[in-house]
Amino acid sequence: MLSEKIDIVIPWVDHNDENWQKEKKKYEKNDSKDSRDIRYRDWGLLRYFFRGIEENMPWINKVHFVTWGHIPSWLNLKYEKLNVVKHEDFIPKEYLPTYSSHTIELNMHRITGLSDKFIYFNDDIYVIDKVNKNTFFSNGLPSDSAILRPNISAFRFSTSAIEANNLEIINTNYNFSKVLRQHRSKWFNIKYKRYLINSILLLPYRKFTGFLNLHLPNPFLKETFQELWDEEYDILNKTCLNRFRDGRDVNQWLFRYKQLVEGKFTPKHPVYGHAYSITNENSDIYNGIRKKTHKIICLNDNDVEIVENFEDVKKILQEHFNLILSKKSKFEK
Repeated sequence: MLSEKIDIVIPWVDHNDENWQKEKKKYEKNDSKDSRDIRYRDWGLLRYFFRGIEENMPWINKVHFVTWGHIPSWLNLKYEKLNVVKHEDFIPKEYLPTYSSHTIELNMHRITGLSDKFIYFNDDIYVIDKVNKNTFFSNGLPSDSAILRPNISAFRFSTSAIEANNLEIINTNYNFSKVLRQHRSKWFNIKYKRYLINSILLLPYRKFTGFLNLHLPNPFLKETFQELWDEEYDILNKTCLNRFRDGRDVNQWLFRYKQLVEGKFTPKHPVYGHAYSITNENSDIYNGIRKKTHKIICLNDNDVEIVENFEDVKKILQEHFNLILSKKSKFEK
């Protein structure tokens, strides 16, 4: 029987670390791989991630904090719920050094002491109100939503291109009609409400055209990672050998898709948080934080709109988080 303990894995990069910058530049090349600095920019909100976990998810067993080697000066390394994990502690040496989130994601199951059930957080996701266990695990399985959607691979570094790689593996190994027959109650569940229409409209295609992906924390069974490495070693290995993100990669969504098509999940409504994009005008974000409009939020930093006043926005975001998460957590000294 799988352990009832539930852990969190969160990777983090300090882009201001000069040693990290020097090492990264040694491997950067003007090629097809994605080494944009925007992938690593830090908004100084990490302490609010930890405060949110302690205040709103006290049932978490341990937080595995994955880092290249840099550690925030304020982090309490003696706290029993914190496990600081360096890349070399769990990622095979042939994949190091790495500057790709995909390599980190695909090897999370190798973290020593990781519980059988864990939740993967990006470092731009924050828990700002009470969240119970069933949001992530119910009836011994990940809580998730099997909802189809179309996928369009238009850009080399778009998530759609990487999702297409994931889907090719899923469609090669799983029969669409058979999966839906075997797990009908999970694929056409009343909890999905209006999102059921998405799946119904895509039934004529007779293959997995894509899945509804939300930029929110993902619950996983560690065994899923172990199984997929046994089944698809070549593509996982090839992805991990890329030091930077590449359009030919697969990513952690593949493990989620495997859980969905094998019925290893308990249905829930797909929307349990909200993803914002940080721009030069962020009144909706500031209001959402103050009013706790959503229990879990993602603050997505992308290059759709260049944030010209980075330091000003950074300061205002910190001030708003401090309004609702002012109490220092045990993760802090």
